Amino acid sequence: MAKKAPRRTAQRILEAALDLFNRFGEPNVSTTLVASELNISPGNLYYHYPAKEELINKLYEAYEAELDELLHASEGVHDVEDAWFFMHSLFELIWRYRFLYRDLNDLLSKNRRLETQFQLVLKNKARAIRQLIAGLSRAGHLEIDVHEVDTLAQSMVVVLTYWLSYEYVRNPREALEPAHAQGALMRGGLHSLHLLAPYLGREQRRHLLALGNAYNGEDPGSSNAGAAASPVDMAV
Repeated sequence: MAKKAPRRTAQRILEAALDLFNRFGEPNVSTTLVASELNISPGNLYYHYPAKEELINKLYEAYEAELDELLHASEGVHDVEDAWFFMHSLFELIWRYRFLYRDLNDLLSKNRRLETQFQLVLKNKARAIRQLIAGLSRAGHLEIDVHEVDTLAQSMVVVLTYWLSYEYVRNPREALEPAHAQGALMRGGLHSLHLLAPYLGREQRRHLLALGNAYNGEDPGSSNAGAAASPVDMAV
């Protein structure tokens, strides 16, 4: 069997930088530390990426490419289960590049390219959420005044963009560690989708609640689940 070709040094540098940025925060990671992690010389790293900003920009390009592909999936959302999968996939992608969101304001203040490009990211997310809302509406699962759509979409984008910051404030020492990823992603997905709850039909609201209970490990028929159902069903 032929041996698998070794990864190129440039790719190994990107992978190591992403891991370190995610673990410690981009401001706390130097290019020297990245080189040390790979047991290569700083000169070898600088040959591929002459400045730390180039590393960040290359990682951002990878994130943006994955995001653009994922956002197109919003066109296939027809019910709450589709919406759940779509939002959770978005949060998984954000988690893989969480250093961008953990240090977002700092990065934007230092990197002109990210400052301009991230505005486009927000617009693209909002457009995808509007498509999601339109799909639910066409399927007869959601009823909303046309003048409320933009506000709802922007509110969901805010949750997507700043949820990990909220998790970090709640638990600075552990929130962004891999062991806590599943809980953080589930909470983010639930909170973003619950913004849809007032506009959903009765059955879809109940299904949203059941999904939340299932992923939280609760029995939808338990007393806790029943108590949690009350706010969602208030508009029924």
